[in-house]
Formats: sequence, C-alpha cells, structure tokens
Amino acid sequence: MTLKHSYILLVFSFIILACKNPDPNKQIDEGKIENNTYVSQEVGWRMEIPEGWDIVTLEETNASNEVGFDVIEDMVDGEIDLSEFKNLLSFKKNQFNLFSSSSERFIETYENEWEENNIALKELISDAYTGQGIKSTSTDIMTETIDGIKFSVYEFSIYGPDNNIILNQLAYSALINGYDFAANINYNNEDDKNEMLNAFKNSTFKKPKSKG
Repeated sequence: MTLKHSYILLVFSFIILACKNPDPNKQIDEGKIENNTYVSQEVGWRMEIPEGWDIVTLEETNASNEVGFDVIEDMVDGEIDLSEFKNLLSFKKNQFNLFSSSSERFIETYENEWEENNIALKELISDAYTGQGIKSTSTDIMTETIDGIKFSVYEFSIYGPDNNIILNQLAYSALINGYDFAANINYNNEDDKNEMLNAFKNSTFKKPKSKG
C-alpha cells in the first residue's frame, strides 16, 4: 500500500514563522494567485482568498512539513518519497487559524487503493498524536460534495493539559485528475472556521473531459 503524504504534513501546519508582505506567487509550488484568487491548473481548482487573511510563506510551510516528516518517518515502512508533493494555497489569520492545501501525484494500482490509503492515513495521524503524548479525538470519515467533487472529510480535536480543546483540524481530501488533493482547516473559533470553510466550499473544480 502506497502511503499518501499530503494531509499528514498539513496537520502540523500550525507551527508559524514571521514574514511580512510576501510575493504570493513565490509561496506556492504550483498554480497562480491573481486578484485574490488562486487557480491550480493541475488539479483544476479555483478558490477566492478571504479578505484580511495573509498568505503563508513557503518558509513557514516547509518548516511545518519538516515537523510532519520527522514525526512520521519512523512510523512507516520504507523510504518516504516526497518528490511529487506540492504546496498549493495556504493562508492564515494567526497561529491557530490557518487554511493549507497540497497535491501529490497518485495513480491507483488497484480499485479503491486511494480510499484504503485515506483510512490508513487517518489511523496514522491518530497514532502520531498518541506517540507525541498529545490527546486527540476524531470523527468518522464522511463524504461531502463540493462543486461536483466528492471529498472524504474528517476532523481531529486536540486537547491541552487541562483537557480543553485547543485546536481543531478539519481535513478534506479527494482524488482529482490523478492527484491526491488535500485541504486542511485549523481553527480555534467558529468565526474563523466558517470564513475558511465557506471560502473553500465556494471553490470550483474543472471537470475532466469525458472520453468518447
């Protein structure tokens, strides 16, 4: 089974560095940001960025990815290949309220391979938190449709020492045009959650051309 990496890296993306007014198109590995709108040609995804939110720099994103990589590298068999992994749109309000997304080439070698990996990934995330001494709970995997694309959706809640929730992580993922696409919403209040979630749910996706 081929482990996809997109979301396991995104779950640790609340580690933030400081950088002011970056050129937005230098902060992504694929796609283009213009007039506060992001477009990925590979995934066929278009999303408007909410007003008043800051683009996350690649420096920040790569630092977050490093943390995620360090956590999981001893938890999986074999070498982890991130050569196909790409950072897409990421923006933040502050350290705890952040939207991040990524893509990774994923070609199924058998039916339902992507779905199996998605289930295994959720279990791996839970094990990673447990291994770090972090208490977490999660929802079941559900299905939600956005602009005709069916997403697998689940949510983790992270608890502090006083047993109160300090962070929620809402994960969307789908196999689109041969890419494992992942979007993650970190939040600690409903207002910021809803602003990010509404922006994502208003996304549009270019449908693959039918054959024949």
